[in-house]
Amino acid sequence: MSDLLNYIIENQASIWTYSAEHLQLVGLSILIAIAIGLPLGIYLTTNEELAETVLQVANIIMTIPSIALFGIMIPILSIINQGIGFVPAVIALILYSQLPIIRNTYVAINNVDPNIRDAAIGLGMSTTQRLLRVEIPNALPIIMAGVRQAVVMNIGIGAIAAFIGAGGLGVLINQGISRSNTTMVLAGAIAISILAIVTDGLLGILQKRMTPKGFQK
Repeated sequence: MSDLLNYIIENQASIWTYSAEHLQLVGLSILIAIAIGLPLGIYLTTNEELAETVLQVANIIMTIPSIALFGIMIPILSIINQGIGFVPAVIALILYSQLPIIRNTYVAINNVDPNIRDAAIGLGMSTTQRLLRVEIPNALPIIMAGVRQAVVMNIGIGAIAAFIGAGGLGVLINQGISRSNTTMVLAGAIAISILAIVTDGLLGILQKRMTPKGFQK
């Protein structure tokens, strides 16, 4: 334990740098994943056949081992000279994020209380007004649960990105394994766990603040 504490204290500058890289990698991939998954999940509530196909594809992507998906990205993106590093890591994390975001959005919107929806229709709201003022606020806790799941998952998977040169806290684990240095591996693993717990807690607070009081349970 003392070796681990000494290592963390002596290398805190590099651990902060790797943490910042890790957050940048996960943050960018999640933002893009939300921009794709949220509207797609909403649209799928209007097309059940397409919803089944899209969710099946997202499920299949989720089953691909992360190291294999990163490996698949290398020859594809080598065509544009981006075979290793930040770009393939971000794309892989975006793909992994799609299932929880799309599925939770689709399920949450579909499960809005029909009485609430009917009341909105009775008030003369258009489809867009109903979606923005009633359905999304009502569905927000479940949608945010999907986003939080995707973020925590990507913080863990992001450690593998170090193996293709994308940086982040996985560098400590990668170097620790290659040097047979258990202390480095533990430092990287603990830092990733703390990052996931803190980020999930902050997103939980954000979720509570974003959910209108009338829709909080």
